[in-house]
Amino acid sequence: MEPAWRQQGKGRGRGQARGQPLSETVVSRPQRERSGQPPDARVHTNPWSGRGNRRPQRDTLSSQSKFEEIRRSNQAAAQRFTESQYSSSSEEDEGDEELCGKHGMILDSTFTTYTCQTGGDITDLERTRQYLNDAFQSGAVTCLICIASVKRNQAVWSCSGCYCIFHLPCIQKWAKDSIFLVSSVTDEDFGKKEYPWPCPKCRHEYKPQETPNRYCCYCGKVEDPPLDPWLLPHSCGQVCDREFKPACGHRCLLLCHPGPCPPCPKMVQVSCLCKKATPVPRRCSAKAWSCQQRCGRVLPCGQHACENLCHAGDCEPCPRVSKQRCVCGRQVSQRLCASPVWHCELSCGKPLPCGNHTCERVCHSGPCGECPRSGSRLCPCGKSKCSLPCTEDVPTCGDTCGKVLGCGLHTCSMRCHRGPCETCRQEVEKQCRCGKYTRCMPCHKEYLCESKCPKTRSCQRHQCKRKCCPGNCPPCDQSCGRTLGCRNHKCPSVCHQGSCYPCPETVQVRCHCGSTALTVPCGREKSTRPPRCKELCRSPPTCHHSSREKHRCHFGTCPPCRQICQRVLEACGHTCPALCHDEVMVKKTDRTQLAGPWEQLSEPAFVCKALPCPPCQVPIDTACLGEHEVSPLPCHSCGPFSCGRPCGRLLACGNHRCNRECHIHWETLCPGAGKECQRCEESCGRPRPQGCPHPCPLPCHPGACPQCKQMVRVKCHCKIATLFIECLKLTTADEETRKLLESCQNQCPKELRCGHRCKETCHPGTCDETCNQKVKVKCPCKRIKKEYPCSKVCEGQAKVQCDEACKLLMKKASEVKPSNCRSHVFLAQAELEAFEKRMKGRRKKNRRNTEVEAEESLWQKYRKYTMVPVCGVLLAMATFYIRNVL
Repeated sequence: MEPAWRQQGKGRGRGQARGQPLSETVVSRPQRERSGQPPDARVHTNPWSGRGNRRPQRDTLSSQSKFEEIRRSNQAAAQRFTESQYSSSSEEDEGDEELCGKHGMILDSTFTTYTCQTGGDITDLERTRQYLNDAFQSGAVTCLICIASVKRNQAVWSCSGCYCIFHLPCIQKWAKDSIFLVSSVTDEDFGKKEYPWPCPKCRHEYKPQETPNRYCCYCGKVEDPPLDPWLLPHSCGQVCDREFKPACGHRCLLLCHPGPCPPCPKMVQVSCLCKKATPVPRRCSAKAWSCQQRCGRVLPCGQHACENLCHAGDCEPCPRVSKQRCVCGRQVSQRLCASPVWHCELSCGKPLPCGNHTCERVCHSGPCGECPRSGSRLCPCGKSKCSLPCTEDVPTCGDTCGKVLGCGLHTCSMRCHRGPCETCRQEVEKQCRCGKYTRCMPCHKEYLCESKCPKTRSCQRHQCKRKCCPGNCPPCDQSCGRTLGCRNHKCPSVCHQGSCYPCPETVQVRCHCGSTALTVPCGREKSTRPPRCKELCRSPPTCHHSSREKHRCHFGTCPPCRQICQRVLEACGHTCPALCHDEVMVKKTDRTQLAGPWEQLSEPAFVCKALPCPPCQVPIDTACLGEHEVSPLPCHSCGPFSCGRPCGRLLACGNHRCNRECHIHWETLCPGAGKECQRCEESCGRPRPQGCPHPCPLPCHPGACPQCKQMVRVKCHCKIATLFIECLKLTTADEETRKLLESCQNQCPKELRCGHRCKETCHPGTCDETCNQKVKVKCPCKRIKKEYPCSKVCEGQAKVQCDEACKLLMKKASEVKPSNCRSHVFLAQAELEAFEKRMKGRRKKNRRNTEVEAEESLWQKYRKYTMVPVCGVLLAMATFYIRNVL
């Protein structure tokens, strides 16, 4: 029998072995594109090439349907895998919270009918809630036979004694093996008696007829309950309706659930235990109550009343002490009132009716009876009978005793005598108990040889080794000692045949801090995932901070510290604003040179190191050398600096300023240029009109400069044409006039995002992306075509959906297949005509067709389409005739 985890799912795609392989049936998309076939084309073998190549159409359809089904399932599996791989830890936490909320909703719906009877009180449902939580929690329910987790989609069976859940195939094999082992102990009863089989956990016995053969829900109403994510696993979702234990006449109100039913929540009118108080309404599961009054019922002694408070059952024996006479009435003693009948140790002593003897019976009631020596009496051997007075003893008869001795084979050879016969002393040839040896010895002695039994005991592991064993070897009394399935303990039972019972021990799988624990069967602790702990991590910090960032309990090393360093820098006194850098993984550089090209570089090693604090980046306001600006500089690089601007001090000419880069001035009170500034050696330095790039042609002079008449070469807005414009016009023009001057008046050559050319004339800036050019949009099957503006197509507002006609055509196209040879011939003929038309169209236009084509007759025109089917029919008839004749 296969294990339970193999019986549910057979891998996808295993059915391909029965039909044609996919490599022979379906052509991949790249191969179809290279061969010029349409997308729905298939590769078919020639039906006339041989009898072995014929494939029924339904096999092709079944292979295609299997391929499509496998393709869809693979895509769905890949999608699920992608979603699970790229989910973050926060998403997992949210998923766990959502799952817990879903489980809570299912538990509330299960307890609804019960809590309606109890007014919302769920104190009696804690045990049932634990069973339900175990049913939800992954890995909490484990089959003790195969030591594997019980999944939602597997058939299970629940014990009615301990409510433990097992795989249905596992418990069936367990019951079969248990019955076989018990019945095979004695060969004479093998297969004749019906032996019970026990539960692997609680040893509750079941009859062979009670072996489970169907997968049912917990309440037993529904066979093969469907898998519903909004119900408990293996539950039918109906009301349990099982009788409560102990039986009270009511039935369970919960939905179908695992484990025992909770106490009965019904309210009943019930009186107290002594039946004196007025009936009051109480919960049926706790209907027994005491009124705390005196019982008052008469005790069995008949003299006193019960003084205990209201109680259940019969009253206790009377605890009082009284003087009571014995049965014969000759002695009086202080005894418990609950035991009035007692016997003294004196003989009766009353004279018997014979008048010669007295009664020898100990204290008794009633008459003493007749004398035991009166009437006819037998001799000691029992062969003769005589009547004598009770005062005389019966004499011996003198005959041989003849009583069977203790050996059971011989009789006593002595004369009739009183007392027991002696032991048998006759010499007989005795066989030992095992039957191997014989010896002459007294009959009353047992002969046991010294040979040891070589047979194997019932455990089939150890020899009997009992001296002179008759063959019925006793059960093995040694300890089993075999390692159990958990691999942690050994079997403590007596040596037995077959597999050992599952390990009864349980192990707690704890989180790292030990606050959260999960109880699992022994042997599952290594494969069980530790429970998710909601407590905070208690590991002390390994950096200079006093505490870690709050995070949940986990295994392994804690995540790197993400707190601010806050160390005081020695150079400036500021605090370090960087993240904690006490434990940083740094790549260790290995500078060892390789001995030769045969050696390979070793993998880089990472070392955890404490890095120094980075340079202080606190901004400090600092003025430049020329006092042009005050800039915030990092604290570690704070000091005099040059801003890079020109000095700007007015030179002696009065027209120009110092163009040297920002430099130091020793004469800070003088607003003009100092000794450190440059001397004026330039031409006119007066400011030109805005936008004019040309210098004044005159040397440095006072007053206004003449107007600029030079031509300026300017690229148009589209950067294609070169324009020559007078500098004065260009500098004095406003914004609109400047745009017209710099435009080449041609269509803008820029290409929009959609791929179309801009329709406007040469213009500055970016083009307007609103393209109004018409674009054809097709439906997925490319049957329906519509025109939309290009801008709507880019925005995704223009979509053409397939209508019912498209879906019908696609369905017909997937179902239509060439059914006979004539359809193949017509398809080949159509492709040949299309090829000839393409070849005719490639002829040069200036080539004259000097040949005059004669008009074909009707036979010449259709002889190709007629001869091929006729030849096919004749060939089939010839083949059929040959097969029948041969």
